[in-house]
Parts: sequence; C-alpha cells; structure tokens
Amino acid sequence: MPHQGYPRCLRLLNAGDFSHVFEQADLKVHGKGMMALARMSTRGHPRVGLVVSKKNVKRAVDRNRFKRLVRESARLRQDHLPSMDIVILAKRGVQYIDNETLFRQLHGMWKRLQRDAQTVSVAPPSDGVTRDS
Repeated sequence: MPHQGYPRCLRLLNAGDFSHVFEQADLKVHGKGMMALARMSTRGHPRVGLVVSKKNVKRAVDRNRFKRLVRESARLRQDHLPSMDIVILAKRGVQYIDNETLFRQLHGMWKRLQRDAQTVSVAPPSDGVTRDS
C-alpha cells in the first residue's frame, strides 16, 4: 500500500510559493464555491496551498472545515496528481456546501487538473520563436 501521509513537503507553506503560482499560473479550474490555480513544477510530487479569507467565509469553524476537507482530498489523490503547485481559493458561499458535495467537487477538480496538465506538458512553447535544427 502506498504511503498515505500528508507531510509538510506536500504543502505550499510560504508567501514565495504562493506568489510563484499566482504570478504565472499554467492552469485555472473553477468549481462550485472554489477555484484552483496550478503551476507545473519539477519537484516530482504535487504541493497544495489554501487561501480561505475571512471576507469570503466568516466563521472560523467553516474555514477550518473547508481546509480540512481539501487537505484530506489532496492526501487521498496525491499519487494521481502530476508534479505541480496548486492553490485552492475559497469563494463566497462555500460554507453552505455540504461535505459530500464539496468532496465530489474537489475530486472533479483534481481530475480536470490531471487531464489539463497533460495538455500543458505536451504543448510546445508559445513564445513565437521557431527553432530549426
């Protein structure tokens, strides 16, 4: 059975990691009550960070529930996700979504990120420069 822990190396922890994703996100996936920004990485494993503002989710219990569910979902899908840094942003109203629906939404987002990451990694660079051998 593969390792199912969620160590610190699988998390975005500092502001530099987050700004790296915000400045140059390769992928953007919308879900009900949340959005994911992702940037390809060469680390060999996915890293997930969370942004849950008081402005969008007022009560601490609701913010903590959302973060707990996202971390658990990422932990269970870590072996299937490509090597990328992912930031999950909570939108206004996410506290009204029940746990089962939220988990399904996250599962769908992980699958879309996985599918879209294959097209990004296969796509040629779009800098407008042609290279002849």
